Amino acid sequence: MSTVTDTPSTMTPDSQPSSSPAPDTGSLIPKKLLRARPLFDRAILRSATRESFVKLNPGTLWKNPVMFVVEVGAALTTVFLVRDLASGAGHTGFSFQIALWLWFTVLFANFAEAMAEARGKAQAETLRKTKSDSIAHRMTSSGKLEDVPSSMLRAGDVVVCETNDIIPGDGEVIEGIATVDESVITGESAPVIRESGGDRSAVTGGTKVLSDQVQIKITSNPGETFLDRMIALVEGAERQKTPNEIALNILIAGLTLIFLLAVVTLQPFAAYSVAAQHAGAVPSIAVLTALLVCLIPTTIGGLLSAIGIAGMDRVMQHNVLAMSGKAVEASGDVNTLLLDKTGTITLGNRQAVEFLPAPGITEPELADAAQLSSLADETPEGRSIVVLAKEKHGLRGREVSEHDARFIPFSAYTRMSGVDIDGRQLRKGATEAIMRFVTELGGVAPDEFRESADRISRTGGTPLAVADGRRLLGIVHLKDIVKGGMKERIGQLRAMGIRSVMITGDNPLTAAAIASEAGVDDFLAQATPKDKLEYIRREQSEGRLVAMTGDGTNDAPALAQADVGLAMNTGTMAAKEAGNMVDLDSNPTKLIEVVAIGKQLLITRGALTTFSIANDVAKYFAIIPAMFLTTFPVLEHLNIMRLHNPESAVLAAVIFNALIIIALVPLALRGVKYRPQGAAALLRRNLLIYGVGGIIVPFPGIWIIDRLLVFLHLA
Repeated sequence: MSTVTDTPSTMTPDSQPSSSPAPDTGSLIPKKLLRARPLFDRAILRSATRESFVKLNPGTLWKNPVMFVVEVGAALTTVFLVRDLASGAGHTGFSFQIALWLWFTVLFANFAEAMAEARGKAQAETLRKTKSDSIAHRMTSSGKLEDVPSSMLRAGDVVVCETNDIIPGDGEVIEGIATVDESVITGESAPVIRESGGDRSAVTGGTKVLSDQVQIKITSNPGETFLDRMIALVEGAERQKTPNEIALNILIAGLTLIFLLAVVTLQPFAAYSVAAQHAGAVPSIAVLTALLVCLIPTTIGGLLSAIGIAGMDRVMQHNVLAMSGKAVEASGDVNTLLLDKTGTITLGNRQAVEFLPAPGITEPELADAAQLSSLADETPEGRSIVVLAKEKHGLRGREVSEHDARFIPFSAYTRMSGVDIDGRQLRKGATEAIMRFVTELGGVAPDEFRESADRISRTGGTPLAVADGRRLLGIVHLKDIVKGGMKERIGQLRAMGIRSVMITGDNPLTAAAIASEAGVDDFLAQATPKDKLEYIRREQSEGRLVAMTGDGTNDAPALAQADVGLAMNTGTMAAKEAGNMVDLDSNPTKLIEVVAIGKQLLITRGALTTFSIANDVAKYFAIIPAMFLTTFPVLEHLNIMRLHNPESAVLAAVIFNALIIIALVPLALRGVKYRPQGAAALLRRNLLIYGVGGIIVPFPGIWIIDRLLVFLHLA
């Protein structure tokens, strides 16, 4: 029986078998292990509230320079408040409210970060429940089996797993074939095939064998399994800051330092002005601290960490395990996207679409011979030939055992397969191979035959020649089916400014035709592992960031070299170790979603940074006049909000500054809605919504708070 695709080029990266049909590009994952919890889940809220107080520890908070300054200011204000209370000084209510809202500002910022972390920890707890110390059947040096707890296994041990056994650790199948339930990892109910050799040998600890028996070589030590790494990564305990985040931290730290120096110099300036004008009073520590906190970018300082953690959380909700925050952010900066043809751009299985008979041969005659030669062919291409012959010519599968039929399996050497039946030698296979077969038997290949084969190749199809002994009967046109909506998806990438490149093992003519149909910007034909690696290096040398997907050992070098390497969970351990992301659903098109999430993270950070800096404008008009109004009455002209008095103005600005952080937590966690568009359009949208909006929103906000404070007699 022929069990290998009968094509001119079978040993290519695009001909690897898959355990399940590739999902449609537009479909969402039906079942996910890492489900998104409600934003205000009670358990998450409780955990985040508790952690908000824990994070007040200066040893932790100093890593966030903006909020550390706010905490120091809150502590100083509190110390001076206690001093005034102890000395019996009057008018401490104002200082008390300032101190209270400064502490709230720090707590709200901590709450935003704790909310993001708590969501990750809740997901990690779900994963942890899947772990169990199962019994493993370990093979001894003498070949006997001994039962040991899975926690005792070490890398290099060989175990035997039978039906209904839990696979005790990560490893590689070294003997046998079995169906495995990986729903504990992927959330997908459909079982997958795992077998020795090839790119489907990797197994994950905690999954279950559903049928047959396999020998597995353990590749990880206790605590180092894929599931253990998932738990650690989901918890985000070791989340590193990304280069973009570090640069933004440096920027806001610099702004904080500048405003700190400015506020410090106000004290002697105020003292000199009061002495010179013989009017007014020097601002208190509480007022100066309030001014500093309102001037520095506290909004983005309080939300920056939460934005990064939430970005990783959103990737994980798509069942993609990111090895670091850097990988998520890098996906947002990608310039070039490498996509495998088979399973990503196309459906993965070529299908017979038409019969093209040779001169003097009828189409039913060609269809009959093609079907007979495909009856024992279990490949998708072989089955599609049988179906096409049935649909177009009413030919049904026949019982050939009574005709003393001898099936010729496909061979990579002959590049053809077929059947000997009733004295006929029916063969189908690569065009050159079939023509050589016919010629050796004394036949000839007409020019029209070659032209038909070339025409099919030029249009992106695969010609499959059919012969009956020395007679060439014609060609079966096999066609890669481009996934529905793929051209639109590629268009979206282009709108993002991302160049798409199709990678395939096909010949250049076929690759060019499919690339044109799919709408990709470029293609790499007859690609070897070395070709992929060199292409990525060339792109990177020109200053571009590259992302790619892969599942085989031959993809590992390119995955390691790429800035974003998305490995398939059904792929080899080498591929998963080389990539910096693992797709638990093994859907190659997921890389497009990952890029969109990365861009959403960057846009969210940019939007909130713009808003944070813009909304400081209103605070200038609130606090500056309030501080020096009695000394310089002319500053009343700057009180455009007509705030009631200096105390209410300062308090309103501080309260708004604290409340805006908590108001923006949902946006930081969910992310700004992303639409595929160019950088210029994104910049205009960002400036219009978050720049202009950041200037406008604080004015009514501070005005309303000022009125409430006066109404409640708090100022």
